[in-house]
Amino acid sequence: MRIRIVDAFADRPFTGNPAGVLLLDDVFPDDDWLQRVAAEVNHSETAFAHRLPGGGEADWALRWFTPVTEVAMCGHATLATAHVLYATGAHEGLVRFATRSGVVVATPHEDGEITLDFPTAPLTEVEAPAGLAEALGAEPVAAFDTGPDVGDLLVELADEKTVLELTPDHRSLGGCSSRGVIVTARAEDPTLGADYVSRCFFPNVGIDEDPVTGSAHTALAPYWSARLDRDDLTGLQASRRAGLIRTGLRGDRTLLRGRAVTVIDGELLA
Repeated sequence: MRIRIVDAFADRPFTGNPAGVLLLDDVFPDDDWLQRVAAEVNHSETAFAHRLPGGGEADWALRWFTPVTEVAMCGHATLATAHVLYATGAHEGLVRFATRSGVVVATPHEDGEITLDFPTAPLTEVEAPAGLAEALGAEPVAAFDTGPDVGDLLVELADEKTVLELTPDHRSLGGCSSRGVIVTARAEDPTLGADYVSRCFFPNVGIDEDPVTGSAHTALAPYWSARLDRDDLTGLQASRRAGLIRTGLRGDRTLLRGRAVTVIDGELLA
C-alpha cells in the first residue's frame, strides 16, 4: 500500500510537523501491525484512515499512533490525512472523520489551506505539580488541566523569552501529566507574526518535543482568546522546525487552519 510523509502546518518541505499517512482499503488491521508501522515511520504520529459506507455521520475512519502508543486526538496528522485525500482525489470538499474524539471535520479552501474543526479542550486551573518548576527549569505562572481528550498540562510561563530558551528535563516532565506539558506565553516580538508562542513536550508517548501540535491548540485557543479578548488568533509553536496555526474559537469547537506539503510518497512492503 502507499505510504506518504506529509509536513503539516507548513507551506514548504522540512518545516512544520511530519506525519505518516496510510489510506487503507477497508477496515483497520490489527492494532499490533498499526503500532509496528508507526514505530517504523518514527514520526510523532502516523495516521491510518479507511473509507466508511455512505449515509453515516462520517466519511472516513481515522486513528493516530505515536511510535509507542495510540492517541485520542491529533491535529497535525488529521491535517496531513485531509491533504492526502484532496491531493490524490480520494475525497472532495468537506470531509468528516470518525475518531476517538468524536467526529472532526476538515474543509479545503481555494488558496490551498485546510481548516480543521475540533472539540475545544475544557480548561480547569490546577496547582502546579510538585517538581514541575525543576523539570522545566522555569517557574510556572499558572497551570491548567486540558481534559481527557488532550490529556496535557497547560502551563503559562513568564514571557516569550522563557518559552523560547527552555531546556527541560524530559524524563522528569513525564510525571507531571498523563500525556505531556504545553508551555506558553504571550508573543512579544511582532516579527514572529503570532499572538502567543508555545512549545510541547510529550515524553510519556515517546516524543520529547513535538514540532507543531494541533491538539494543543484546542487548549491554547480558548486560553489566549479569553486573555486577549479575540476569538481569532495566530499561535507560533516555537520548536526547531516551527509552525504557525491560525485558531478560531467557536464555543465548544476550535478551528485550526494551516497548510501541508507531501515530502515522501512511497510503497509499504511489509
